[in-house]
Amino acid sequence: MTSRYTGGVTKQVAVKLPDELLDDIDRLVERGAFGSRSQAIRSGLEAVVASRRRQEADQRYRDAFARLPETEGELADATRQALESIRDEPWERWW
Repeated sequence: MTSRYTGGVTKQVAVKLPDELLDDIDRLVERGAFGSRSQAIRSGLEAVVASRRRQEADQRYRDAFARLPETEGELADATRQALESIRDEPWERWW
């Protein structure tokens, strides 16, 4: 996974972690999953932030469709187009 937080100024943050979690992080570093504790913790935080961003985008999408749902005509067109694309697919080339 590539970080979207490369370059720029960094700041040190003090974080207290339970011994068990730190032991797990150290094992990951020892196994080569991460180059350092800092890299492991940074990677975990980036994953949490990315997950939250996806959840927020999903919620905005749900809210938008709640405000302006598809019409019956739009759903019928989407169904028709999906069926046409399945019918028109050259299935024999996949087998």
